[in-house]
Amino acid sequence: MPAPHTAEVISEVLYEALVEWNLDEKITTVTLDNCSTNDALIPKLVRKIGKGKLLLEGKLLHMRCCAHILNLIVKDGLDVIQPAIAKIRDSVAFWTATPKRVEKFEEIAKYVKVSTDNKLGLDCKTRWNSTYKMLKVALPYEPAFNRAARVEKLYVCAHSKEEWDFAREVVGRLKMFDDITALFSGTNYVTANVQLFKICEAKTKIKQCSACGIPITEEMSTKMIEKIDKYWKDIQGPMGIATVLDPRFKTEYLLGFFECLFGHNTSKDCWQKVEDVKNSLCDLMKEYQLEDDEDNTESSVPSLASSGFLSTISARVASRRPMTARFINELDRYLDDEYVPIEADNFNILDWWKVAGTWYPTLSKIARDIFAIPVSTVASESAFSTSGRVLSEHRSWLTPEILEALMCSQDWMRRKYIGIYSVLYISFLHFLILFSNNC
Repeated sequence: MPAPHTAEVISEVLYEALVEWNLDEKITTVTLDNCSTNDALIPKLVRKIGKGKLLLEGKLLHMRCCAHILNLIVKDGLDVIQPAIAKIRDSVAFWTATPKRVEKFEEIAKYVKVSTDNKLGLDCKTRWNSTYKMLKVALPYEPAFNRAARVEKLYVCAHSKEEWDFAREVVGRLKMFDDITALFSGTNYVTANVQLFKICEAKTKIKQCSACGIPITEEMSTKMIEKIDKYWKDIQGPMGIATVLDPRFKTEYLLGFFECLFGHNTSKDCWQKVEDVKNSLCDLMKEYQLEDDEDNTESSVPSLASSGFLSTISARVASRRPMTARFINELDRYLDDEYVPIEADNFNILDWWKVAGTWYPTLSKIARDIFAIPVSTVASESAFSTSGRVLSEHRSWLTPEILEALMCSQDWMRRKYIGIYSVLYISFLHFLILFSNNC
């Protein structure tokens, strides 16, 4: 990416890549981090691609990364309790500073019968999940830290029981956000339909914490609620549509999610937001039906419509029965149909829509595209950062072809699609790596 990284430069590079891969006319959404540059990028990208090639003229193009928004919310909460967790950070830093200290701390842990399977690790202050993992690993070592304070004179960061109890409280609160981030970052299942549900669940639990009686925890909860209210005032169109297209939620649950986010005192406004989502869904149905009509027109298979007489009759029927009515009827039938129970075991929303496509043909096509939208950039960022883990300083002579083969084989192994041919291919790759290293 050439400098400067402005919205204009990024949009140009992105558009050129889309054209090169013949994807410029197949874009549904673009999932981006929450920053002002990306906000300015979207209108420029819409102009380059053309409104006519995008869903609803590009109104649904911008999808904000939910994991990034969660990161901003949690970081605000952690700012309040930084002094409280700084002491544990100092303890971890002390006992991981040198190999000799690590060895001595492990001996102390074994003496007090604490498992050392999970190694202590210092966090990165700009990444809340690393702070969560540092605290989570350090908590079982409480007896070892207490023992270390008595046997090591240089260690002056001993913690009181109240400080350890507070650390457990923090870990319990952060676990929910870690679980939600992991859920949003999944790649083997649909994530678009659970976004609103999980955000509402998080806000409800944070509200409960705001009345727990612990002043610092209540302050942390207040900060996090303020951030949630700031970033979730405007719900992205695709996520509202995805919620309606989940047969467990539909519009009734969507209304409940809106009331949870905006308050029950704004029920009238929440109903209007639900109506806006339904209107967007109707507009999408018109676009998808027009595409189907064009495909059918281009077909070389003869049909009854080719008859001049029937064409005349069809025109009269269409004038009496507007096209929109059919969409509304299909949508109304779907919304009036029975809900799938929330507690349904092993419910697979894609399998449900494969079957339901017989009754709701247009809606099923929309569901196919909407549910393909990732609500997080974490998975793609992790994929691009794989090269940094593979191409270490000890493997700096690997060729691009070998590196690509390593990354592909790693992906296949992770997805468990390994048959006899894959095993043989991976064995061949190992031979190539050994050969290249020897050379």
